[in-house]
Amino acid sequence: MLRIAIIQGAFLPVPPLQGGAVEKMWFSLGKEFARQGHTVTHISRDHENLPDSEFTDGVHYLRVQGYKTPKSGLALKGYDLLYTLNARKLLSADFDIVVTNTFWAPILLSAKYQRACMVDVQRMPKRQMRLYNQVARLRANSTPVAHAIRKGISSSSHDKVVLIPNPLPFTPVQLIDFTAKKPIILYAGRIHIEKGLDLLIKAFKKTSQQYRLQIVGPWEISAGGSGRQYLDSLRELAENADIEFIEPVYDMQALNKLYIDASLFVYPSVAEQGETFGLAPLEAMAWGCVPIVSNLACFHDFIKDGENGLVFDHRSPMAISQLARHISVLQQNNLLRNKLANSALSVRKSHSMTHVAGLFLEEFHRISTEKKKN
Repeated sequence: MLRIAIIQGAFLPVPPLQGGAVEKMWFSLGKEFARQGHTVTHISRDHENLPDSEFTDGVHYLRVQGYKTPKSGLALKGYDLLYTLNARKLLSADFDIVVTNTFWAPILLSAKYQRACMVDVQRMPKRQMRLYNQVARLRANSTPVAHAIRKGISSSSHDKVVLIPNPLPFTPVQLIDFTAKKPIILYAGRIHIEKGLDLLIKAFKKTSQQYRLQIVGPWEISAGGSGRQYLDSLRELAENADIEFIEPVYDMQALNKLYIDASLFVYPSVAEQGETFGLAPLEAMAWGCVPIVSNLACFHDFIKDGENGLVFDHRSPMAISQLARHISVLQQNNLLRNKLANSALSVRKSHSMTHVAGLFLEEFHRISTEKKKN
């Protein structure tokens, strides 16, 4: 049995009441670790509707003062520092493993816990990886992230880099009735300029619009969006097209209902450095939505063009036309749409919570063994 501590970031609570793909993932993984008999303590920011300490589903949740996401990157690092100093005080027990995605924790942890630390790298790293020389593992969630980590550290530390994909944050058990799918194209994610939503709207307007387009997600800057002005610009671009803007859906059951209803899921991100995995397309695939994604390297780990989804070249001058053509083909070709949708369902196994938790636990046991040897 392992004693595992998870230290989440300063800006979103756990459970993920305000969203956050990373928070959603570790909330589910923590419960799975506990279900398999391990002792789990999950540290996150406070929330007015959550107690500072509670035991739920076998996990001990501890919460400390957190902050709203600031606009300034410098302010973000400052808040993260204050939060981490408080979170570190809660590591009083003798943990075997410490997992964290905060900037400062891998630096501020004691030497003992640095040797037990797995840094969860969910974004393209900058220069901070060289600051984490003493930690046990640098976990990448995709192939391009793993490559970027190795480029930023000495070759002697390359063996610390491990690639473990993000899991589905739920366990889909119901069968998909493709005849019940509705003529809906769905986007779910942050309403941010780097998500390529202008490309999506322009492409959608080039189609016959047999389907309705639903754009779901937070637009507020504090929630990771680009703000009211950007949202208004998208509404203006949509004009009279059959496009519905929906407020963010944080309840997993309600979000899954959107996936179940939709036939297509379009994720046209243009974030060359910011996009590192793509949890939303993975979630959609688990409910039989055919994904159409931009040609970012992170999607290549689980979306194969023409096999379980379609890919368009967002860098091309013809990107809008390519995306419109993909949408039109899937609207008109039921056989192709159902073939891709059935293949997409394979992520239910390859990215199941049980399978991915097992990959993490195998690595945790290796870290624990190494500690004992040293």
